[in-house]
Amino acid sequence: MRGRRPVSQAGCRWWLVACTLALLPPCACTVPRDTAMTRHHARGAPSSATIRRTVPLGGSVRGRPIVAVESGDPSSPRKVLVVGCVHGNEPAGVAVARALIDGPPPAHTDLWVVPVLNPDGAAARTRGNAHGVDLNRNFPLRWRSLGPTGSEYFAGPRPLSEPESKIAAALIHRIRPTVGIWFHQHMAVVDISEGPKAIERRFAGQVGLPVRVLTDYPGSATGWENTVVPDSAFVVELPAGSLSPSAVRRYVAAIRAITGP
Repeated sequence: MRGRRPVSQAGCRWWLVACTLALLPPCACTVPRDTAMTRHHARGAPSSATIRRTVPLGGSVRGRPIVAVESGDPSSPRKVLVVGCVHGNEPAGVAVARALIDGPPPAHTDLWVVPVLNPDGAAARTRGNAHGVDLNRNFPLRWRSLGPTGSEYFAGPRPLSEPESKIAAALIHRIRPTVGIWFHQHMAVVDISEGPKAIERRFAGQVGLPVRVLTDYPGSATGWENTVVPDSAFVVELPAGSLSPSAVRRYVAAIRAITGP
């Protein structure tokens, strides 16, 4: 950034969020690990208030920030993780993630939203990260090489070789989600090959997608998450292209039905 002026700590926080959600280059400032939280008083909440806070998780290969937004009741045993974009050329889930973040925090759930896990790929509109690694083949479960560098499903030199997959793995270990929803494209189905079957079918019915058993690929994020918390994670394959505003609202409503009031 040329001729940058001194930036306040509060300004840094909001610029970090804007960088990630808008897929802009990262700011050149240092932020604390957890940003200040905003409390929202909620009727019927198990505690006196719900929260919303932005949690910096680390940086991509190119140094772009990766953040999560936690909202709801952090003391709740119901932990829901939503990841909007894993492959950079499959960005439709980011709109759902943003809408979740902008909406009211759930009163009885600890909701974690990662809008973009692969900001370098999203900026370049590539499937892989800046190393050309398919992050959804880079997790430890049954990891194996799936082709040389430059191939479409390049799994990296070893499991969790990439900063982005390490960040996701650390977050999963940290919060241990009871439900994990990972958005992909372009098949327009809900994958029921693994994960919580009743929730998957309910979600599919609410958003109007068919259910299908897809191939369980080696090194997948959901496959590995299901070894950390059994029957927790599943893939939603969105249709090709961008989601309409009404479709975004439908997906948000389906997630909120899972997260509770």
